[in-house]
Amino acid sequence: MESVEHLPSWLLTQTAGFAGRMVSARFADVGARGYHYRVLSSLATEGPASQADLGRRVGIHLSDMVKALNELEADGFVQRVPSPDDRRRNIITITDGGRARAEQLARQVGSIQEELLEPLDRVEREQLTTLLAKLYRHHRVREAAPPPMD
Repeated sequence: MESVEHLPSWLLTQTAGFAGRMVSARFADVGARGYHYRVLSSLATEGPASQADLGRRVGIHLSDMVKALNELEADGFVQRVPSPDDRRRNIITITDGGRARAEQLARQVGSIQEELLEPLDRVEREQLTTLLAKLYRHHRVREAAPPPMD
């Protein structure tokens, strides 16, 4: 029997663990969490959204989204305002302070990427990113597809 170290699934899982710990630690260095970056980046680039739509947009479960938004709102980085179409829904918008925080976190993300990909040259980094994106898109679409009918 061979070692598991040649299996792509094992290598991806182990590397994802390293990456996850690195992201958590580096964001903690600046008093943030990965969810904060995802939310602020999306609001800065794609504009305001309802809480539910924003959660779908950035892939954050509703209960985690509420916590992230509470933290970001307490720090003055986002605002919740009732939707004019449906007063039961909130529309989330980014503040000027949130835009500045998004830029700070984007710089931190760049630093994290450099550290994570340190052993790879530019071409290898591009290849890895392209291949991972291809795998991600394939499995995201496959997972979202309805099961085949018998």
